[in-house]
Amino acid sequence: MAQPRYDIVIRNGTVLDGFGAEPRAADVAISDGVIADVGQVTGSGREEIDAAGCIVTPGFVDVHTHYDGQITWENTLQPSSGHGVTTVVMGNCGVGFAPVKPNQHDMVVKLMEGVEDIPDVVMTAGVPWNWETFPDYLDALDQRTADIDFAAQLPHNPLRVYVMGERGSELEPPTDADLARMRALTTEAIKAGALGVTTTRNLAHRFRNGRLVPSITTEEDEILALAAGLRDAGAGVFQILGDSRRMPAEQIALLRSIATTAGRPVSFTLMQSAEHPGGWREILDGLDTANDDGLTIRGQVLARPTGMLFGLGLSLHPFAFHPSFREIEKLPLAEKVSAMRDPEMRRRLLSESSSDPHPFFKSVVDDIEWLFPLGDPPNYHPAKEESIAGRARALGRAPMEVIYDELLQQDGHAILYRPAANREGDRFESAGEFLIPHEHTILGLGDGGAHYSMICDAAYPTYFLTHWVSHPDAAKRIPLADAVRMLARDPAHAVGLDDRGVIAIGAKADINVIDMERLSLHAPRPSYDLPAGGRRLTQQAQGYVATIVSGQVTYREGVATGVLPGRLVRGAKPAAAA
Repeated sequence: MAQPRYDIVIRNGTVLDGFGAEPRAADVAISDGVIADVGQVTGSGREEIDAAGCIVTPGFVDVHTHYDGQITWENTLQPSSGHGVTTVVMGNCGVGFAPVKPNQHDMVVKLMEGVEDIPDVVMTAGVPWNWETFPDYLDALDQRTADIDFAAQLPHNPLRVYVMGERGSELEPPTDADLARMRALTTEAIKAGALGVTTTRNLAHRFRNGRLVPSITTEEDEILALAAGLRDAGAGVFQILGDSRRMPAEQIALLRSIATTAGRPVSFTLMQSAEHPGGWREILDGLDTANDDGLTIRGQVLARPTGMLFGLGLSLHPFAFHPSFREIEKLPLAEKVSAMRDPEMRRRLLSESSSDPHPFFKSVVDDIEWLFPLGDPPNYHPAKEESIAGRARALGRAPMEVIYDELLQQDGHAILYRPAANREGDRFESAGEFLIPHEHTILGLGDGGAHYSMICDAAYPTYFLTHWVSHPDAAKRIPLADAVRMLARDPAHAVGLDDRGVIAIGAKADINVIDMERLSLHAPRPSYDLPAGGRRLTQQAQGYVATIVSGQVTYREGVATGVLPGRLVRGAKPAAAA
C-alpha cells in the first residue's frame, strides 16, 4: 500500500485563492507546513478533509490587534483565532509593553489600562516582564507558542518614556539627543524583527485618571524621527491613530510627511468621525492623490460600525459613573442586580449624574441617544427609531428609566450596543459602503487582546462574510472572491507578509474550510478566564469546519484541537516561489 504523499489533502471544496480570482473546484495538498499542490490532487494525505459544500480560503490576517500582553500569559489568541484569523499584528496605536525599564512597569500597566481597557490586576498577574529592550521582548516572544502566528510592532509611548524617563511621561519636548535615540531604537527594533513602528495622537487615549498618554501632544519632528528610523532600517511600516479633530487636509499632510520621510508604507485608522462627518470623502481623495504620487498610504477600516458594548457585567453603562453605583460596582453581578432592583437604589441612581476624570469615557456613557439592545444574533445596523431612547419617548417615558430596565434584563446579563464611528446622520453604512471597497483601504481594527470589557470587534471576519457578501441591497454586496482577498492577501501584503494570505503552491499553509450556509455569529458574552480572574468578552461563530495554521489543524468546528503551531513572525516575508 502506497504511503501518503502529503500531510493533509482538502478535497471537493470551492477554492478562493486570496488573489480575487473566481472560485473554482479544486483540492489543496499540504506538506511540511506549505501548500504543495492545488488542483486535482492524486496523491493521498495522512489526513483527508472533505470540504464538499464548503469554501476553502487562505487564513485571514488582522493587522490591528493588541495581543502584546495576552501572548505572554496564554496560548490562544481569542477571539481572533475563532474567526478564521491565522496571523495577527500587535503593538498598534503606539501602546505596548516594550521597551521598558524595571521602574517603568507601573506606567506601562496604567497606560494599557487607560487606553486599552485591560485591568491592571490582569497585567500585574499575567505579564512576566522578562525583557527590557524591544529586541529582548521579541526574544521572549520567540519562546511562546500559540494557536495562530503573531507579529509585533514598536510602540511610541513606551519608547518615549524609555528614552526620556519622567520627562517623557510628563509630556516634555524631546532634545535632539532624545530624537536621535528614538530614531536609532526604531531602526534596532526593525532589524530585530518588528514589523513596524506605531503611534497615537487621539485625545481619547488617556490614563484612567484622565491624563493624556505621552505621544498625544508630541510635535511632528518626533513622529518623523520614528519615520526616519524606518528609512535607516530600509524596512517596516508606520501605523498611526491620528487626531480626528484636525481637518482632513491636515491629516493627509501629516501622513504624506511620514511616508516621504520613511520611504515606507503608512497606514492609519480611518473612520467617519463626529468632528468631520463627511471628512472621510476628502481623506479618500487625499489617499488617491498620495498613492498616485508614489506614496504608499492605506486607511485601516472596520467592516462594521464600531461601537461600545454596555452592561452591568461590563466596564461601562449609563449608570457606571453615578455615585450610588460606585458603591456597588465591585459586587458580584447577582448582588448588583438585587441592589438595583431595590426601589430606593433605583430612585437614587435615576436622580444622579455621572462623574469621572476620563472625559472620553464620560462622554460615551452620557450620550444615550444611540443605545440599542444588541440581541442574539447581534444586530449591528439598527434603525434610529429602534434606539432605547426613541422607544422610551414613544411610550411617554424617560429614556434613563427604560435603559435602567433594559440593563436588568436576563438577570443583568443583557448587553446594550452603542454604535459610534462609521455613522453618518441616521445611517450606519453610508461611510462604510465607500470606505471598505476603496482601493487604498484595508480591513483591520479588530483590536483583539484589548478593550476586554468594552469592545468585541475581533469577530469582524465572520461579520464581514455574513453581512457584506449577502447584503440585502444587491448593489452593495461584495463578491465572495473579493471579500476573501480583503480578509487575507490585502492585509498580509500591507505589512509585508507576502508568504501568506493566498492559496498557491509554496505559500504558507494557513487555510480555512468554511460552510457558508452555516456561517453565523453569536452575541458576545463575558467570561472570567484572564489572569487573576479578569473579565473579557468572547464571541463565538458557527460554520468554521476547520482552521489550519502552518499545515496543522488548530480548530475543528470551532473547537480547539490543542496543537499550537503559531509562532512569532520576525520581519517581512517574501512570497515563496512555487
